[in-house]
Amino acid sequence: MVQLAFYVFSVLTLGSALAVLLTRNVLYAAFFLLLTLFGVAGLFVLASADFLAIAQIMIYVGGVLVLVIFGIMLTHKPEHPTDTNSQQPNQIASQNRSGLVSGWVVALVVSGALFVALYTLLARANFTLLSRPVGWQSTMHTIGKQLMTEYVVPFEIAAILLLAALVGATYLAAPQSKSSRNATR
Repeated sequence: MVQLAFYVFSVLTLGSALAVLLTRNVLYAAFFLLLTLFGVAGLFVLASADFLAIAQIMIYVGGVLVLVIFGIMLTHKPEHPTDTNSQQPNQIASQNRSGLVSGWVVALVVSGALFVALYTLLARANFTLLSRPVGWQSTMHTIGKQLMTEYVVPFEIAAILLLAALVGATYLAAPQSKSSRNATR
């Protein structure tokens, strides 16, 4: 059953990622990206990384993807001129046929070499998680315990830095009056 769920999430992730690349509509690409991110979250759950799955959904789906969709929806499309003539030259310079073929060959050679290098790296790696028995255990308790005991100082330093960045961004974004502008000069 777990293998079936893995294959379903893998096909969902790879298929929707391929659809993101191949679709011409930007809004459809954003929705296929939504499916891709949900598929990756499902794979995280199957790998007993429930914290990463929840973070994936909350940060990427809940924040980044919603921002992308709002950006797409609120962007104004330019109006196409109504008096277009078929005799007008194209705005985009097209490549000749040999340049296009050589570009594809270079892309295939580079991606093939990268695939071979990564495959050999993964085949020779000794993953300690593969030797452990498969079982479900939540990572939330472990992560929470380590954040509040072992890693409390880096956690608090990161919180202070994020607070300082938020205050700085608010100060820079706030409108300034003329008297405060003259005083700073």
